[in-house]
Amino acid sequence: MVPGKKLVIVESPTKMKSIAAYLGDGYEVLSSVGHIRDLIEPKYLPAELKKGSLGKFSVDVDNGFEPYYVVSTAKKKTVAELKRALKDADELLLATDEDREGEAIAWHLLQELKPKVPVKRMVFHEITKDAILEATKKTRDLDTALVDAQETRRILDRLYGYEVSPVLWRKVGPGLSAGRVQSAATRLVVDRERERLAFTAASYWDLAARLSPTLGTDAAAADAFSARLVRVGGERIASGRDFDDTGSLTSKATVLSEDSARALAAALEAGVDVTVTKVESRPYSRKPAAPFTTSTLQQEAARKLRFSARQTMSVAQSLYENGYITYMRTDSVSLSQQAITAARRQATDLYGADSIPEKPRVYTGKSKNAQEAHEAIRPSGENFRTPSSLASSLHGNDFKLYDLIWKRTVASQMADAKGVTASVTIAAGPTGEAAHPQATKTIAEFSASGTVITFRGFLNAYEESRDEERNASAEPAESKLPPLTEGQKLAFVEIEASGHETTPPPRYTEASLVKELEAKGIGRPSTFASIIDTISNRGYVEHRGQSLVPSWIAFSVVRLLEEHFAELVEYDFTAEMENDLDEIANGDADRVGWLTQFYFGDERQRGLRQVIDNLGDIDAKEINSIRIADGITLRIGKFGPYLEVPDPDAGPDATPRRINIPPQLAPDELTPEKARELIDAPIVTDRVIGINPDNGKQIVAKDGRFGPYVTELDPPAPEAPAPEPIVDAATGEVVEPKKKRAARKPVVEKPRTASIFKTMDLATVDLDTALKLLSLPRVVGLDPEAGVEITAQNGKFGPYLKKGTDSRSLTSEDQIFEVDLPAALELFAQPKYGARRAPSALKEFEADPVSGKPIKLKDGRFGPYVTDGETNATIPKSESVDDIEFARAVELLAEKRAKGPAKPRTTARSTAKKPAARKAAPKKK
Repeated sequence: MVPGKKLVIVESPTKMKSIAAYLGDGYEVLSSVGHIRDLIEPKYLPAELKKGSLGKFSVDVDNGFEPYYVVSTAKKKTVAELKRALKDADELLLATDEDREGEAIAWHLLQELKPKVPVKRMVFHEITKDAILEATKKTRDLDTALVDAQETRRILDRLYGYEVSPVLWRKVGPGLSAGRVQSAATRLVVDRERERLAFTAASYWDLAARLSPTLGTDAAAADAFSARLVRVGGERIASGRDFDDTGSLTSKATVLSEDSARALAAALEAGVDVTVTKVESRPYSRKPAAPFTTSTLQQEAARKLRFSARQTMSVAQSLYENGYITYMRTDSVSLSQQAITAARRQATDLYGADSIPEKPRVYTGKSKNAQEAHEAIRPSGENFRTPSSLASSLHGNDFKLYDLIWKRTVASQMADAKGVTASVTIAAGPTGEAAHPQATKTIAEFSASGTVITFRGFLNAYEESRDEERNASAEPAESKLPPLTEGQKLAFVEIEASGHETTPPPRYTEASLVKELEAKGIGRPSTFASIIDTISNRGYVEHRGQSLVPSWIAFSVVRLLEEHFAELVEYDFTAEMENDLDEIANGDADRVGWLTQFYFGDERQRGLRQVIDNLGDIDAKEINSIRIADGITLRIGKFGPYLEVPDPDAGPDATPRRINIPPQLAPDELTPEKARELIDAPIVTDRVIGINPDNGKQIVAKDGRFGPYVTELDPPAPEAPAPEPIVDAATGEVVEPKKKRAARKPVVEKPRTASIFKTMDLATVDLDTALKLLSLPRVVGLDPEAGVEITAQNGKFGPYLKKGTDSRSLTSEDQIFEVDLPAALELFAQPKYGARRAPSALKEFEADPVSGKPIKLKDGRFGPYVTDGETNATIPKSESVDDIEFARAVELLAEKRAKGPAKPRTTARSTAKKPAARKAAPKKK
């Protein structure tokens, strides 16, 4: 580094490259690649510290909650490079992100580098030349209050996790974890499933009609419109919102039965007078949605683009670091004056002068403590680039997300959509009487409405999507009613009686869970993606389509926490903790005092330590049990959930029957009726299918821990005759024979077994099929060129062909017995994994900014990955290979380097030091 330069440190290699281009020769820009140090794992503490107050958490709870930080092994090289660069610098600019996490990274850099030159904090919310140059002029000091808030959160999570998780290991299962935010999020998903379990559907009927102003036989569908039955004999009929979750009617509405609905439809079709009794018209207006925050961006990307929260944040990070959008971690909906001007100008250019309101729109958020960036997510710069202008530089997911952000930002400054909503009431009664609105003999009343948009306004640019909600009053769809007047006669074109059932509350999707977390104040926008990742990786929830379905083990975890750590999983308590952290970030609360109260407690509230010390006995069996019905209990065992019922053919002290639960059965589907169906299903385990003619062994069908299978067993040996007693000739008494030394047990050959195919039924598998399964792997033939056998077999990841060390997947298990040699050779002639794998790289990019070597995207044994020849980084399953661009490849490699090399597995025998040999004590003379 040339003396006299200013050293700028950022987190991301991508950001480093962009900023260096803007700052020029007077600066050197380097990257820390995220955090350089963190709390040490207690097991790696120096031996002299393990027995002290630091030993349990690597946090000294007895002395001001001082943390013990260490530079990670992977970052030692990075820190050494930063120190070398700092020696020749005359100023240090810490340019990490402007949120708590970024402030903490800057503080850790300061603590580790110990600079002797002036240090300034440089912040910006977009990576454009103007913003970066402006940031160098408006530097500030490090915000220690923000650092305190982040450090408090890190210590809080360590205390919570390290105290509560071991309880879960002992009482529920190994490998589980608890956390102040992840536990509350898991409880939300479990609570929703409990609601679905307790839900009772209610049935009701109504009528849907098509009516036309054209009377007589000429009534046509061309001018027909739809209407729904609302009253019968003056009494309102029930709809879905009139029932509660137990199926009980909650209003005085009349419930139509099927017979009543069909009879009414027949009566109306037989001939009645149909008259418009009321026409109302009112203006319709709809405002645009506010610009994106982190939370609303994750929600809308999930609805419109089917992105996961983590995928949304990954793509947004790439757009931000490459200068396309402003900072993507924010809970503010406000726009700068520069952004408002740019949005209004672009709306005017694209949609006309009347597409914007007279005054700019100003949005204010509901968040009391916006500790993140102070502007909404928007396109960067003072002149927004349209998506069409970036079609050559943005591709795949980057383009989709930028397009979404651009549309939302521009639409937020556009005029309201305007229109007219018309509502009509229609009476049907005996001929000559239905014309009177108050007629006592009116048979039925129908209602219809229509909305006509006369000025689209912001709808020309963007329309917000909505989550699935029960009984929600959605925005009216644009539909048109024909001109109607009071007293006008109508004719029925069609009448249909239809039955309905109330529906349980919908499961959370990632979008609706993010929305609920934000509404309850659990976590912060920047953490929502990691929260969902954590509860998924821990096995607490699984994705089924867009829905989040909790596992049975999540029920056990939540129940234990509710019964023994009630305060810690209360939604209000978790939200209050977030508010307290905000107070620390604002300098209004003390870090040490808050942690002391949380951990040790006070007169008003028990601390975590007191809760742990007074847990008492926890009945693990009870925690892992759920009553399904009388005599039917669900148990969560070591190998998964199962039903336990008393065996009617055994005594009261006998072991209960166990019935495995199909893995695809969601918790809310395990009703008492379904449980009894599983219990009453014929038991097909240990069914003798037949005898193997080749060796005389029994072929038996069994249902095991890992699913149904067939096995080959020796036939039961005949009972040996009892030995004759030995009688002493002198005394006539029976003499006990001398015990012989036990013979060495012969080596027992393991019986052959084979899992049945998914398309097979264990109850109907015949002998021929079982023998074919046991004969696997099947030899398909010999490769004429390589001279190697090709076999077809079933494996952990499905059916496949094998030729030496090479393999190819088959599309179905049935192909194992059907594929012939020509088909197998043709399959091996294709690239592995179908079209995904090619003999060379799938994509090639320019040089990595860290290693200086070109980056390639390849397909490997465990899926696609990016590499620079030194570091390999797997592409997450949630991302498409086609959408991986240079910026994302650099980010993946940087993340992989930050984690460091995988630690080799060692055994206790190989790592333990041998004790020194003792010298023999000298003999006494």
